[in-house]
Amino acid sequence: RFVPKRMVPFSFPLSKCALWDPVPMGDVIGAHITYYRNPRLALLEKTLRLAYRHAKQNEKKSFSCFLLGTLAVDEDGEGVTLTIDRFDPGREV
Repeated sequence: RFVPKRMVPFSFPLSKCALWDPVPMGDVIGAHITYYRNPRLALLEKTLRLAYRHAKQNEKKSFSCFLLGTLAVDEDGEGVTLTIDRFDPGREV
């Protein structure tokens, strides 16, 4: 969870059996993806056109849909690339 101007720790739901000791150890570190890597977004034109056409045909001002893709670490290990290559309009029901 990201709160403006400060990060808050995340937690896991309670369970009957723990696989690790939940007591914090060591210094706090940032876990945000942009802290260590340079993110890049690649969106295929075909996917963008499909989403745009669906939005224009939709009678509602707001609608739900899915953009699907892959996340890969660059060869040099310095960046990550999110490639969005599929559009799914979802279901109304």
